Amino acid sequence: AAVSIGARRLGFAGQSPADYAAATRTFDLVRHLDGRMICEGVIFGPTGRVSSRFVANVLVTWDGDSGRMAECFQYSSGETQLREWRLTILAKGRIQAEANDLVGIGWGEVSGAGLKLTYRIRLPESSGGHILDAIDWMYLVDNGTIINRSQFRKYGIKVAELVATIRPVEATDKAREAA
Repeated sequence: AAVSIGARRLGFAGQSPADYAAATRTFDLVRHLDGRMICEGVIFGPTGRVSSRFVANVLVTWDGDSGRMAECFQYSSGETQLREWRLTILAKGRIQAEANDLVGIGWGEVSGAGLKLTYRIRLPESSGGHILDAIDWMYLVDNGTIINRSQFRKYGIKVAELVATIRPVEATDKAREAA
């Protein structure tokens, strides 16, 4: 039991937004998460093996401190999934997040180059309809790419993990042209 508690304090769930406060680059949602973006990633199942790969086209728009992020996921299985996040930037780096498949409201905090978002998500019926506790961490790197790592738990047990990159479509086009 002590090992489990120590792992939670020292591991993924033990991170705090304050851990990233001293970063030289600051994650500004309105600036860095805006416009047409592409998200590419993998989902690891409970055994730690890749269970799915995906590419998502993302469109983020802002009106002051209120944003909408429309995501269209294409999974390696051929399945498509749509999600629209409604984001609100609050005082002191806090964020409120809502989406149709969330149970309640998600809460987040930006600090330095990091963003932490916690929420409860209901999986599609095709995936069992389970409700999972999620922790998303997004890290802004120097070239403007956002690295996203998320863990999903049921009854405190990790059942899935997601690792993805999010970047502006223009940056993707320029990288392809340079190759």
